[in-house]
Amino acid sequence: MDELRQLYTSKTWIEPFLVYSIVFFITVSIVFFVFIIFSRFIKIRNQKLENRYNLFIEKMLMQILFDDITYSTSKEYGILNKNTLFRTQLMNLVINLHQNYEGNYAKKLEQFYFESKLRTDSFNKLKNRKWEIKCKGIKELAEMNVSNAFDVLVKISKSNNRILTITALNACVKLNGTNGIIHLIKHKYRFDNWTQLNIIDAIKQGNIEDTSGIELLLTSQNLSVVSLGLKIIQTLQLSQNTTFVQQLISNTASDSIRNEAYHVIKALTTHSKSEK
Repeated sequence: MDELRQLYTSKTWIEPFLVYSIVFFITVSIVFFVFIIFSRFIKIRNQKLENRYNLFIEKMLMQILFDDITYSTSKEYGILNKNTLFRTQLMNLVINLHQNYEGNYAKKLEQFYFESKLRTDSFNKLKNRKWEIKCKGIKELAEMNVSNAFDVLVKISKSNNRILTITALNACVKLNGTNGIIHLIKHKYRFDNWTQLNIIDAIKQGNIEDTSGIELLLTSQNLSVVSLGLKIIQTLQLSQNTTFVQQLISNTASDSIRNEAYHVIKALTTHSKSEK
């Protein structure tokens, strides 16, 4: 301790401290500058590649859609296919086109999505630890109508991450109609109102005609699932489920659910009278 005190009072440490500090800050500044230059170089290079890839991808997809040319006939595609940046751009363009085309054109894009193994890329995203990447993969599979992804999406929908759950359930509805949410009967987490409204919106957007099975949600031990079922019945005006709602009123021990069920009965009755 005395030696340290003597060293401090002698002030012989000041000069080497300043030298090392200056060297340290100069080194950090140089490394930071090099990092900025390198990042800028990578960004410019990627931008040039993106522009080049976009021209090729757009031309290739237009040929596939309108000239009945398969992607496998392109030698350049075979070379670029293993390039991550290229496949990312290809995925984005295929998804965007599919959102804007219907009928035979949409089928051609789905076939290309399968043949080019973009579907595998989407499935791989589901294994990623980051929920936002999982959500991207879910949306891609749902958009491209990959029905065999349904079981995986059901499993993901059981997550306690609200956004991930909503995204997976919306995809389940798109792929399998109202059957996409029947499994919620055994869901263990509570759905807040925001989540319920998102699920209902997905059902409305899907223009689903077959709503059979919705009444099963009223049998769940999870009260938030029961509430979801009641909201769906009221929103879609499913008067054929009035009997099941009445049974719920008789059997439930929850005052809040009973009150909500009474409200649904009243709304359905009013709607039926207005139609007459």
